[in-house]
Amino acid sequence: MTIEETLAELVSFNSVSANSNLEIIEYLSARAERAGMRVRLLSYRDEHDVEKANMIAVAGTQSFDEAELALVGHTDTVPFDAAWTEALRLTEREGKLYGRGACDTKAYIAAALTVAKTVDLKSLRKPLALIFTADEEVGCLGAKRLEDERPIHARYAIVGEPTSLQPMRAGKGYCLAEVRVRGREGHSAYPQTGASAIFRAARLVNHLERIALKLKRDERAGFDPPYTTLNVGLITGGTAKNIIAGECRFTLEWRPVPGQSAERVLELLREAVEEERRLDGDFACEIKPLRLDEGMETAADSLLVRHLEETSGRSAGSVAFGTEAPQMIALGAEAVVFGPGDIRVAHRTGEFVPVDELHGCALILRRAVERFCM
Repeated sequence: MTIEETLAELVSFNSVSANSNLEIIEYLSARAERAGMRVRLLSYRDEHDVEKANMIAVAGTQSFDEAELALVGHTDTVPFDAAWTEALRLTEREGKLYGRGACDTKAYIAAALTVAKTVDLKSLRKPLALIFTADEEVGCLGAKRLEDERPIHARYAIVGEPTSLQPMRAGKGYCLAEVRVRGREGHSAYPQTGASAIFRAARLVNHLERIALKLKRDERAGFDPPYTTLNVGLITGGTAKNIIAGECRFTLEWRPVPGQSAERVLELLREAVEEERRLDGDFACEIKPLRLDEGMETAADSLLVRHLEETSGRSAGSVAFGTEAPQMIALGAEAVVFGPGDIRVAHRTGEFVPVDELHGCALILRRAVERFCM
């Protein structure tokens, strides 16, 4: 089976995060076993009681608890527009392969499977692992379960994401919090009878804008932009145009640079809330953290970083989006994010991966296996 045929089969599975990923995991398990690997599934049920599973396949060891090199990819995808009728059928046009997940990250998984099939696994001197996860697109939840359960320790990990075959040794974190500001309802003709939660929330958002400016001073070279970013992406409040708003909610997102605590923005936000309370003793606000993923960074002189720079012909860089690299680092690995395709086309209708990058990824992963496991 060619790598394109493998990718076509992977794309045919509707593995959006809302669905169970068991069907694609069973396919991946069978492929790994046929290649001569031993497979372990770690199943769980998500918050909607949908059964999911992470898969660990190993070769070159009699146990499942260690790997010199882990090739890591997530099986889930983001949803797709129903008007994209070919989303689950891989199609080729002008050297590009189109389909949901073709870029993010089924092309990487296809390359990893191809490597497992074509190398002589019996000649491995050090263990190789394939780790395929669930629920990356909704918060790296499958990888976080691996972090909690610690079923395997890896020395090196190549985490599949669309990087156009550039090794990425550092990445920003991803954090999210819901903020609820309370007021008192009243007739809008008599503002003294109430307290507007929207006005209060607006003052807090102004604080966040100043916090964002303050965080720009903590620069990290190699990132674009080179500092922690903040975004208030959603805000809602009030019940009618002539009622003083009794509640206002907004969602705060921030992406911390490596070395900065994921809690730093929360600390600054809480200081802002306390300042508002000093000015308004009735100021009421609740902050609910939803996700606190810190950034990651692997040393520039890591053997894995140097090897991938040499084989890809590109210097290591950084990514601003969330990945499963922090969870692999928690499992002991020096982690690098790497894969075919461009993240800027990953979640859109018409997602694609270039054919030459698909083949290039398989070649580079094979060389990594030869370097670290043979």
